[in-house]
Amino acid sequence: MLGHVSFGVVDLDRAIAFYDAALAPIGLTRVWSHARGAGYGPPGRGDLLALKLQPGPVAVPGPGFHLAFNAATHQAVDAFHEAALRAGGSDNGPPGLRPHYGPTYYAAFVIDPEGYRLEAVCQ
Repeated sequence: MLGHVSFGVVDLDRAIAFYDAALAPIGLTRVWSHARGAGYGPPGRGDLLALKLQPGPVAVPGPGFHLAFNAATHQAVDAFHEAALRAGGSDNGPPGLRPHYGPTYYAAFVIDPEGYRLEAVCQ
């Protein structure tokens, strides 16, 4: 349904360091980068998430918006959460089952250094 999502960032180097670390455990990698942006997706394919350097403050979407990434296993969700926290993100919901979303919905939630809400989910 979606081709990709773009996030505006003020500190591209910090964002790249965060996303390089956080997305690796779920099999996503930086597929392109240049002085004003970077893109992440499956190795050898196009981007699903693009980071775009902005000249001033960025207003992240408010409550109700988050970007969810599919993960193949519970262990990948756990590793995403751990890597995101180590890379400067903040916890927004530890890894675990979320039966109110479905009986096999296993997810973790973080907020990146710019304030974007992220999820890794294995269903």
